[in-house]
Amino acid sequence: MLTQALVSLLLLLLSGGPVYGQGQTNPVTGRAIAPVMGIGGADWLDRPEREQEEQPEKAIKALQLRPGMQIGEIGAGTGFYALRIARRILPGGTVFANDIQPRMLELLRRKAESQKISNVKTVLGSESDPGLPEHVLDLVLMVDVYHELSHSEAVLQNIAKELKPGGQLVLLEFRKEDPNVPIRPEHKMSVAELK
Repeated sequence: MLTQALVSLLLLLLSGGPVYGQGQTNPVTGRAIAPVMGIGGADWLDRPEREQEEQPEKAIKALQLRPGMQIGEIGAGTGFYALRIARRILPGGTVFANDIQPRMLELLRRKAESQKISNVKTVLGSESDPGLPEHVLDLVLMVDVYHELSHSEAVLQNIAKELKPGGQLVLLEFRKEDPNVPIRPEHKMSVAELK
């Protein structure tokens, strides 16, 4: 189930690390596939301005998290959302933080250790399979990720297996309908494209 509230975010592409999906289009939808931010963008993911620009607390509040929930985050990067969510689902909750870049996951693990957060499990996935546990997740979150998926149909099929019955998929993306978000079109998605 897609959330009706899409959050407008600001994206700055930084070079460095592998670039996946660049120059490709989705064969089903014709949507341009945006390049994945590499490890060179890790500092940008943790910039202080992100709090004001994206208002993550407001987005997380809308998720209606509860203790004990099992959450998957696809494209977790350095853990900007995963670490915040992990604190809110204690006791008993786990965040399965997925990424396709081992170095991003290593940064996330180090941040979790330094913040004494022990309920985040990192998961190295592939471009077509997040690798999250099946039939376990109450919610799967993708923040500014879906537009980068080169195998979106396969990823969605795997997510369907990973969610519990009644589980939710929540996408937060740059809103293509918002002309005030000054980024390239392939880094935005419209409500129609998400549906």
